[in-house]
Amino acid sequence: MFAVRLVHLIETHADKLSEALIHKLKNADECAELVAKVPAHELKHRTYEVYSHLSDWLLSKTLSEVEERYTGLGARRARQGVPFSQVMFAVQTTKHVLWDYLLLEGLLEPEDLIGEMELVRSLGQFFDRALYYAAIGYEQVQRGEPSHASSLHEVVGR
Repeated sequence: MFAVRLVHLIETHADKLSEALIHKLKNADECAELVAKVPAHELKHRTYEVYSHLSDWLLSKTLSEVEERYTGLGARRARQGVPFSQVMFAVQTTKHVLWDYLLLEGLLEPEDLIGEMELVRSLGQFFDRALYYAAIGYEQVQRGEPSHASSLHEVVGR
């Protein structure tokens, strides 16, 4: 399946993609507080984790696992004082860096349209869910409710 091969190629270049994403976030006014308030090692780990384990997130993680991870992320960013608009911008930029990479490398070709459409749908669904659950975690902290995700998962992932 073309989409699976493409996802594995993305995982192979996770370092390069992570570096490009961090560069964009550091140079975006829309993420000034996120970059200032989130430790550099955490930002690096988080960005690398998404790209390096993309096949897991798209193919094998359950909705409850996505919920747990991104509710925890939203709660952590709220406690760090990062505005939610900047959390959203960072997740959206994660997706944009990925698409820029695929286009730049010429990996999206018309003859592979069905596989590409499947990948577009899966990626869109994953990033939309990630934003939704990050918002839930963020709002729980804003309301003073305990977060359902453990501290370990919030910081270092699985």
